[in-house]
Amino acid sequence: MTDAALSHGHSDPHHLRGLQAASEQTGPAPKRIVTGYGFWIFLLSDIIMFACFFAAYAVLSGATAGGPTGAQLFDWRNAAIETLLLLFSSFACGLASIAADVKSQRWFQLAMLATATLGACFIAMEVREFADLIARDAGPSRSAFLSAFFTLVGCHGLHVSAGLLWLLTMMAQVYAKGFRADIQRRLLCFALFWHALDIIWVAIFSMVYLLGSRA
Repeated sequence: MTDAALSHGHSDPHHLRGLQAASEQTGPAPKRIVTGYGFWIFLLSDIIMFACFFAAYAVLSGATAGGPTGAQLFDWRNAAIETLLLLFSSFACGLASIAADVKSQRWFQLAMLATATLGACFIAMEVREFADLIARDAGPSRSAFLSAFFTLVGCHGLHVSAGLLWLLTMMAQVYAKGFRADIQRRLLCFALFWHALDIIWVAIFSMVYLLGSRA
């Protein structure tokens, strides 16, 4: 080893100069990373909103104003079926992401169709549940407890409905334009959104239906 190499090793034992040089040569982050990072910020803001709804529900869950309670209204078995529908839809969405990575048009469309079908079944069951509650005089105006319930669960249902519209749009875009880079970024954002809705629903199922039906 030469004196110059020894001198360089002693003056920069952790190779910081090399790292600094590499960082100076690095350009902007790829659009996929920037898009994903920005969409994570949106998801976090959405989760904060749901956290407020969860807090409101927890505070108002006992404010029934003499009306029916969760134990009298909720059927956790029906909610469990809804949970399975969303879990399987999330699995199908993951398969669609894999198909998009390998650019398989056929398997992507099939997986997204399965995701849409399961999501639509979830919405249909939720609409039927809301209609049944209203028919039993347990609508959102009956008590603060029911107002909090309809707000929390209904907001999640609106997100799923918006996700279904987004999903159908992505299916059409991939069919018409293929797996372009910009479409791949949109698919990444959709997958993050759909999986986040699945996680939020698991929290709703646990806090609202499992605990509420045993209150």
